[in-house]
Amino acid sequence: MIQELVIISGKGGTGKTSMAASLAFLAKNKVIADCDVDAADMHLVLQPEVKQSTVFEVGLKASIGRDICKSCGECLRYCRFDAISDDFVVDPISCEGCGVCAHFCPHEAIEMKRHMSGKWFVSDTRHGPLVHAQLGIAEGNSGKLVTLIKKKAREIATEKGHELVIVDGSPGTGCPVIATVSGASLVLIVTEPTVSGMHDLRRVLELARHFNVRTAVCVNKADINPDNVAAIEAFCSNNGIPIAGAIPYDTDVTRAQIAGKSVVEHSNGQAARAIKTTWNTISEILSGTSQ
Repeated sequence: MIQELVIISGKGGTGKTSMAASLAFLAKNKVIADCDVDAADMHLVLQPEVKQSTVFEVGLKASIGRDICKSCGECLRYCRFDAISDDFVVDPISCEGCGVCAHFCPHEAIEMKRHMSGKWFVSDTRHGPLVHAQLGIAEGNSGKLVTLIKKKAREIATEKGHELVIVDGSPGTGCPVIATVSGASLVLIVTEPTVSGMHDLRRVLELARHFNVRTAVCVNKADINPDNVAAIEAFCSNNGIPIAGAIPYDTDVTRAQIAGKSVVEHSNGQAARAIKTTWNTISEILSGTSQ
């Protein structure tokens, strides 16, 4: 049975991707998926060699045939998004694909065409297969792209006989996060002992609870505010949520990022040792030997 470990955070900048990259190094026989499609950066650490590139087409955009258009202005009158200029050119960013302009064009000069929102890739890395994507600027449908990436990662895991998919998710609680946690075996929430970190931890835990997904928490930079760490631990204990690890602040993490590596590859310092201990706890939770 393929298990799916999803790493997310309630806010950006908590160290979620650094944790995911380290776990990708420590885990054996796994496939990696970068589902933070709006701001993908796992490739900066894993340095993938792209083997397959596929266009991600979703939704429709209006296209005006200039050889048919009579410049009557009906499309301008009906478009509520100001997506059509006075010289009858469609702005693809402003166009919402509603199709009203095409419906009311008396000369049938407007066609609704499939739109390329980005690309997704299957790559090889030094840590194993990676499925990742690049969503275009101001493009939507990130949830659909996340679902596609996760499906492909599971297909590769099945083909190769791997038992684990490690997923780097998006921060927050929006559509791509909902798509990411769906079907997860375990969601690891990376937080930090700050006021905003604690607030957003509660929000993302509510999301996971809503979808009945098993969760664990990892506190990053755990030594910068012991009182807030104690508050997080108390909150998790009261809600039956295991603390998988506490990672101290360590400048080795920054040095590893500069070197294009995960911290567990780069050194055996405080953070690296704590992440290794965290991975052992996560493995126990996934195997059912720890709750």
